[in-house]
Amino acid sequence: MHCFRSTLWGVILLWALCGAAAAGSEQAIKLRSQNELSEFTPPERFLAGNFLADETDPAYIFGNVRDFARSLSCPVTWLIEGAERKRIEARTQQPGPVEYSIYLEADCPGKVAYYIFVDRSFNPDQWLEWRRPFHRTKAEPHYQAAKASLDQAAQNGFTVEAELRFVALNGDLLLKRPENILVGDLKFKPIYDLKNNQALAK
Repeated sequence: MHCFRSTLWGVILLWALCGAAAAGSEQAIKLRSQNELSEFTPPERFLAGNFLADETDPAYIFGNVRDFARSLSCPVTWLIEGAERKRIEARTQQPGPVEYSIYLEADCPGKVAYYIFVDRSFNPDQWLEWRRPFHRTKAEPHYQAAKASLDQAAQNGFTVEAELRFVALNGDLLLKRPENILVGDLKFKPIYDLKNNQALAK
């Protein structure tokens, strides 16, 4: 009986430790609460898709989102805001393309980074259509060069399903372009050069 109790307490302690590990650090938990974030499983098309890291003038296409998440050295968790979750649930009821944000949390010792992605799994024409209500007549000339490059990349077999729009550290958005953070700080190599319309060697 004593042996059974010891075993039971051991299992309970293991569950508690695993639960604490899964929940993340104290700082990560605090930031999740402040931003009303909860765990989320992104769609496979998003995870398997290539992504951009600049909203207005992208220079590169990066490989699939899943590989980027795996490249980070700290434990990662996908999160989403409550309001965005509701938008996804109502996605089929809304006309036109719908974008929504997903947070990739990297819980490192002493710091928590958020890589804030946008699921934009639609073609470049829809991408331009989504921006037109916000930029009106400026949308077409402002994004035309990027759209032309994305069209060419798609014809070459490099489609885009996501966009890394912001990077935040300990709750503060970084002013540095996400594209520069990936290439310079994280050494995450792109797979396609949009300026020269060519694939890059791995």
